[in-house]
Amino acid sequence: MLLRTDILSAADGDAVSVESAAAAGDVLLVCEHASRTLPQRAGDLGLSEEALSSHIAWDPGALDLARMLSRSLDATLVAQRFSRLIYDCNRPPESPAAMPEKSEIYDIPGNHDLDVAERYARTAALYIPFHDRIDAIIAERKAAGRRTVLVTVHSFTPVYMGRHREVEVGILHDEDSRLADAMLAGAGAGFRVERNEPYGPQDGVTHTLRLHGLPSGLANVMIEVRNDLLKDEAGKQAMASYLTGLLQEGLGRISS
Repeated sequence: MLLRTDILSAADGDAVSVESAAAAGDVLLVCEHASRTLPQRAGDLGLSEEALSSHIAWDPGALDLARMLSRSLDATLVAQRFSRLIYDCNRPPESPAAMPEKSEIYDIPGNHDLDVAERYARTAALYIPFHDRIDAIIAERKAAGRRTVLVTVHSFTPVYMGRHREVEVGILHDEDSRLADAMLAGAGAGFRVERNEPYGPQDGVTHTLRLHGLPSGLANVMIEVRNDLLKDEAGKQAMASYLTGLLQEGLGRISS
């Protein structure tokens, strides 16, 4: 069988970026849906500019928020450099959502009827390097005797399938709820914060936590922020400050 090897060109650069690699903090931040960029050879997947700018292509505001948290927590940040429409790095290769044919109200023609070669090529070019990089960072930290706390950063749309979402901040977890429990205990009244909302492990959204956090026993959590709270610099700063405090207090609770 002839497999494709040309998903990314030299002009596209690496599949994954690592920022603040020498950071000294315990937290390792991951932003799987950081970018709406598509590889040059992917074209537009048959989508309009409106669709490619929308939440189906990326998590608006998530990367900016993750960068602010990286600074306030002195944390390394790993981010995916391409749109989740070409490959969603928070889904395993066998998941239909890894290369979705439809997202909310949008049909994605470029993801219809993908053959085995195309699916393997996208997985090899995008998913494997992303998660290999996270594995390598965790292994390096472990070898150096450093603690690692895995925190993934996402945003979600205020209206989904015509339904308004009241939750403002979601604290998500899989089987290990230590950090989520500690954060929820200190959430206070600043924002409407809920457990495993607007998604939960039943929706397949905790893949990165399951892949890197659970096997190694790392404290871990997934943070979802409603993206209308991240539209401007003031909103991002306010949310970064709130989440920094929530994470620091939560980490203090589970380490005491």
